[in-house]
Formats: sequence, structure tokens, C-alpha cells
Amino acid sequence: MTQPEMKLAIRGLTKHYGSAMALDHVDLDLADGEFLTMLGPSGSGKSTLLWSVAGLNDSDAGKIWIDGREATSMPASARDIGMVFQNYALFPHMTVAENLSFPLEMRKVPALERALAIQRALEMVKLDHVGDRFCNQLSGGQQQRIALARAFVAGPSIVLMDEPLGALDKKLRDHLQLEIKRLHEQLNMTVLYVTHDQEEAMVMSDRICLMNQGRIEQIGTPEELYFRPKSLFAADFLGESNLIAGKVKSENGKWMTIDLPGIGVVKTLPSALLRSGPDIVHFTRPESIEILTDEQRKDNAFRGLVDEVVVSGAITKLFVRFGEAAKLQLSMLTSRSPRVRKGDAVRVGWDVDVGRLLAGRALEAA
Repeated sequence: MTQPEMKLAIRGLTKHYGSAMALDHVDLDLADGEFLTMLGPSGSGKSTLLWSVAGLNDSDAGKIWIDGREATSMPASARDIGMVFQNYALFPHMTVAENLSFPLEMRKVPALERALAIQRALEMVKLDHVGDRFCNQLSGGQQQRIALARAFVAGPSIVLMDEPLGALDKKLRDHLQLEIKRLHEQLNMTVLYVTHDQEEAMVMSDRICLMNQGRIEQIGTPEELYFRPKSLFAADFLGESNLIAGKVKSENGKWMTIDLPGIGVVKTLPSALLRSGPDIVHFTRPESIEILTDEQRKDNAFRGLVDEVVVSGAITKLFVRFGEAAKLQLSMLTSRSPRVRKGDAVRVGWDVDVGRLLAGRALEAA
């Protein structure tokens, strides 16, 4: 089996640490020029998968192909990859230029070509003036940019990044997210990236691979994972959600009606996975629900009382209670939020296509 159309192909990759299952028969494809982010909680298997691709740990089963060549048992040095770590992993006894020269020397690149490649790489990360400095003379952000430059200076087939921004403060992290995205687009790099930061994954990725307990929970574009999660775990892990258990009442091919205790009967799009009868969970994002005037019409509209108003800078969150048991969260731009206070009666609503039905926990366990 070969996968010449893919930069990276993984089939059935399995890894145990003692009795713990770190990877459970994982299949994954990475296209040429794609930025794919592995996202998930600690212990979900994302770093184990990355290190398996790098050749830095041995899998128990499964196969890996890089550029159509099987690389399962190939040594790390022969896999034509670049790596960026959280702790930079720069050589402190070498200058910046010598750090960038190292991977080129390992590939036996001639001296003149090395010098040109190093200069281009430094210009790419906007640090062409620091080549003669030692790395401990640079700030943390500068060191990480040098680590990025070293990863792509030799033009590797795939660049692997293991939480490279985790040690930086938020402002610098936000800046480097855009810097990495720019470099990816400019160089058409193929990137496999690991993070536990949801916002980072959403900002940077072409696709996100959400991991859970050694398995791929869902893979898709940021928009697909955010607005169309396929499981309760995906809906709950990524961003904020309204998840309310209910029962299917009816379906007519165009929509299903769901009885949500305390709120009422809700219309939503039909689900091929869920039929009449079983307990389900109705999912909506807080920003998909609106405060309505009496004249506005929505597929779903209900009256409740404002339970809490939280202003967090540009975003205002409203929590609306329906009876004793049910509550919905709404999120909106503070500049456009209605002037309501705790205890006010409000009418809220959403269209049929913004909700989604997910299997309840009992069904997922089954």
C-alpha cells in the first residue's frame, strides 16, 4: 500500500504505555500544503501520534507513509521532517546562524547554499540581524522564531510542531500564531501541529483533528467542528455550548420536534443517527441564539427571565432561565447587546438550522 497523493498517511496506528492505550487504531491523512492541528485534552494521544510520525517512539501496530514511502520503521533522521518544540531545543553553545546551519550540514548541503538558505530563513522570520548572536541573548519570542526558521530551513517534507507557543505569554502567543500562519501560506509548508489551546487551533488550522482517549473523535474544518459537532464530547470540548437533554416527539422529513423540559417543543433538522424515542441532547452555540422583539419571527421562540448578565469586554453573556430547571446562554457583541438586567423578561429564539441533535451519554457509552 502506498499513498503518493498524500504527504502523510497513517493506518491503524496503535500504541500502549503499559496497560494504558495511548493510540487506538488511528487512521489519518495529511495533504500536501495542509495545516492540520491535533487538538484534545491531556492524555488524549495527540503528542504520542506526533512523536510516532517523527520516529521518536515505536508504535505497537499500524503503518506510516511519508511522501508515499513507508516510514514505519525508518529512523527519524531519514524521514525528512522538521520539528519545533515548546522549549525551543536550540543549541546554546552555537550562534543563531550555526543553529540554522546544523540541519543543512546533516544533509551535506554545500557551504554557499547553506549561507543563502540561512539568510533567507532569517529574513522570513524577520530576524536577519541576529545571525551572529547566541540564542541566550534573544528574547523568548525571538528564540521561538529561530526554532521555526531552523525547522523549515532545509525544506523538509513535513514540519511537526509540538505545542510550540505554550511557554509564551498571551500577547506574544497571539502574534506568533499569525506569524506561523503567514509562513505556512508563504512557503506552502505541510504542518502537523499539536496544541491544547482551542483558540489557537481555530485560528491557524485548515483542519482540526480532535482526539479523545487515543482515538480521533472528529476531524474537519474549524467551522465544521465548531458549528456541526458529531458527538457530545466534541460539542462540549470546543467553545461554549448549550446542551440540553430531551426526547424526540416527531419527525416529518423536513425537521424533528424535540421536547426540552422547561423550555418547550423545539424544531431542529433531522438526524440520520437519531430516530424517534431515545433520549438525545439538543446543541446550540450561545451566539446562535438572539434576543427577539415581539415582532421578530424565528423557528424556535420562547420566553424566559434573565438570570445573569456578564460583560467581559467586547462580549456580553446573558443567561436566561426557563422555569426552575432549564437555562440557555446567549453571547453577543457588547456594543450590540440589548440593555437588559437580571430579572427582566425576554423573548429568545433561533432558526431550525442552527441546532443539532447529539446522542446522549448513555447512547455514546453503548
